Amino acid sequence: MLAVFEKSVAKSPEALRSPQTESVTAFKDGSLAKHFASVHSGSVTVNLGPAGVMAYSLDKQNPLLPRLFAVVDDIFCLFQGHIANVALLKQQYGLNKTANEAIIIIEAYRTLRDRGPYPADQVVRDFQGKFAFILYDSASKVTFLAGDADGNVPFFWGIDSEGHLVISDDVEVVKKGCGNSFAPFPKGCFFTSSGGLSSFEHPMNELKPVPRVDSSGQVCGATFKVDAEAKKETTMPRVGSAANWSENY
Repeated sequence: MLAVFEKSVAKSPEALRSPQTESVTAFKDGSLAKHFASVHSGSVTVNLGPAGVMAYSLDKQNPLLPRLFAVVDDIFCLFQGHIANVALLKQQYGLNKTANEAIIIIEAYRTLRDRGPYPADQVVRDFQGKFAFILYDSASKVTFLAGDADGNVPFFWGIDSEGHLVISDDVEVVKKGCGNSFAPFPKGCFFTSSGGLSSFEHPMNELKPVPRVDSSGQVCGATFKVDAEAKKETTMPRVGSAANWSENY
């Protein structure tokens, strides 16, 4: 799976940028999506207009960590993996028996956006299993992505030379679009357009970027570690039924 988001929709953490990155761009003319299609047979590309592009393929997928794609009311979701407590989540969100993990993620997000009964970190923490997902809400212009606490699903993100965010389960595709400005997506974390990167395991703590050095000694983006000493000044407020979570986070 692949997503490239324009920098106004998803502002990449500046710590991902490597000074050794070549001048490459993932967004212009859909170049990275075209490359993705060339290396993954049967790929489907979804054009999000000026906001970006998403693409997915069932090529070479792990049968234990299948890829899914769903769209509901202009909310797009790419999902890879398996959620163990699907039955409980379907009941919690009032979904029918045929709903898959991608639909559950969309409904969980929509509940956060429209009613916000729980903090976002609690909602993601309730997903038990091996997973990574990328969601885009075209109405609110919001991105929402997360990976499980153990990093069971290959999931990488990066920043291209123009500051656009790139996310994929294919590390070579991310390298193609971002050069050295990439890293594995942090375990146990989620990212939103307005809130940036947070840990759903330690939501009260700040995340500290640590430069990542590869085997050849080159700096390649950054990893993010929970800072046990630094507490966040504020947490996401709970909002009323008339409020929009995506504007309050």
